[in-house]
Amino acid sequence: MDTQVARDIVLKALYEVAPDLEGVEVKSDADLRRFYDIDSVDYLSFIIQLHKQTGRDIPEADYPKLTSIDRAVAYLAQI
Repeated sequence: MDTQVARDIVLKALYEVAPDLEGVEVKSDADLRRFYDIDSVDYLSFIIQLHKQTGRDIPEADYPKLTSIDRAVAYLAQI
């Protein structure tokens, strides 16, 4: 998957679960749960949104690879 497409998907998924972040400068390397108060339910919803938008299964073992925008983009770009 193209990196820009992956970034668009990640941001769209993030704004679906945390609409209050839209328009806010989100550091792409910041841990979403720690720095942006994404709780465990919202984090799971974020992963579900990534699945829905890509049509790809994301194994639970890979969830730690999706903790920031940069990490999620890199992960999606490789699948």
